[in-house]
Amino acid sequence: MKGDPPPTDRAAATGQYEHGDGRVEPDPAAPVLPANGFTNDDLRPVPVARRTWTTYNFLALWVGMAHNIPSWTLASGLVALGMDWKQAVLTIALANLVVLIPMLLTGHAGTKYGIPFPVFARASFGLRGANLPALLRAAVACAWFGIQTWIGGEGIFLLAGKLLGESWRTAAELGGHPWTQWLSFLLFWLIEMAVIARGMETLRRFENWAAPFVIVGALALLAWITVKAGGFGPLLDQPSRLGWGGDFWKVFFPALMGMIGFWSTLSLNIPDFTRFGGSQRAQIRGQALGLPTTMTLFALLSVLVTSGSQAVYGEPVWDPIALAAKMESPVGILFALLTVLVATLSVNIAANVVSPAYDLANLLPRLITFRTGALITGVIGIALFPWKLISDPHVYIFTWLGLVGGLLGTVAGVLIADYWALRRTRLLPAELYRPHGAYWYTAGWNWRAVAALATGGVLAVGGSYGGPFPADGLLPVLKSLADYGWAVGFATSFALYLVLSRGTGRRRR
Repeated sequence: MKGDPPPTDRAAATGQYEHGDGRVEPDPAAPVLPANGFTNDDLRPVPVARRTWTTYNFLALWVGMAHNIPSWTLASGLVALGMDWKQAVLTIALANLVVLIPMLLTGHAGTKYGIPFPVFARASFGLRGANLPALLRAAVACAWFGIQTWIGGEGIFLLAGKLLGESWRTAAELGGHPWTQWLSFLLFWLIEMAVIARGMETLRRFENWAAPFVIVGALALLAWITVKAGGFGPLLDQPSRLGWGGDFWKVFFPALMGMIGFWSTLSLNIPDFTRFGGSQRAQIRGQALGLPTTMTLFALLSVLVTSGSQAVYGEPVWDPIALAAKMESPVGILFALLTVLVATLSVNIAANVVSPAYDLANLLPRLITFRTGALITGVIGIALFPWKLISDPHVYIFTWLGLVGGLLGTVAGVLIADYWALRRTRLLPAELYRPHGAYWYTAGWNWRAVAALATGGVLAVGGSYGGPFPADGLLPVLKSLADYGWAVGFATSFALYLVLSRGTGRRRR
């Protein structure tokens, strides 16, 4: 572009070095990024020598994250809402193909520049403004962390109760639940904190062996319910209560947005992981092989098991922990307990602790490290009463996931419009850490990004209804858009950001 130096001179002029495979890192001969209010060791670019994650590492990461209890309840919840197994699997497969696209587009920046999500967001929102999408993402992650921790604790409570006897399950209540359930919740929380305290490399090793273990556990549950149902036929024969007419489509579109909303969180902060990628090919292949395939296969497993539970018990048991608690074999119960713990640890640490740890570090780099941010996440996750969010499939899929997807879709629209459409993937990494530099905008805020996010957010979630929201929607005039929240938020913020950014001259960077 006019005014830009040639690539080799540009690298020298900007203090960065571009490798032959396109990955960029600070020039070793350039001054170290300054220690200021926007920098600490966890936020600095990962040196290329430490970007070692392979296709298998990303594949294992997704297998470990996809094979978890909320993923299971997503699919089984659709069966509980009236879909048959074919409709539920179709909905989930399509949703994950859709969400894979922004996942790969935002993940590119992590691998190319070695930067985490909140630093990447500085390019579009400004050094200070990046805290807005980062804290929004962190708040969602904290809530998810609480949900997953409650699920893990519930697994310990229910399955241990089968082994320890009735007194464990019928202990005195405290706050509406037996004190032994609160103890199980706290125990699982402590296990998570112990794992995350050891850092990202421990996470990578944990995901590598956790992924295949969880698959075996899910297959074992399928085998058990198949035997209980008297064969595989009853698992496939459960009819749809919705049919393929209007009743189905009324459920399909909000359910699709809910499924997209489930991973819309990772579509933002996937740079937190791809920054360790050994190549773009590794992260693209690992994610493309890992996300849609594993989610679809896991969905198939869960809907078959849920259909089997309907055949055996007369109603769909959409919670796999409650279903496993119906086992009689102590060995089977212990194996189910271990599977629940590994599955929940795998996704909760990767998906719901890594992101807010970086996001909170971005807020106060001098005071908050990655580990401190992880601890804060754990505390906030407990304070959000997660047991209420997961208690009903209608609230869980339509209200909670729809709201999350709508809000985070707006952030994804701004990030992708800025990085791909305006900058054509060209950033100045050192400037992402420098006050009053290229990405400072107005007092550290880019009002265009904020305006696009706010407008997209209102259109996406302003009409939210059901659960804690009014039946006619928060803003009745927008109720018709609420069922398409993620798509509305993404498209609106993407288009508006591009319109507002015309003529700013920002293509030069």
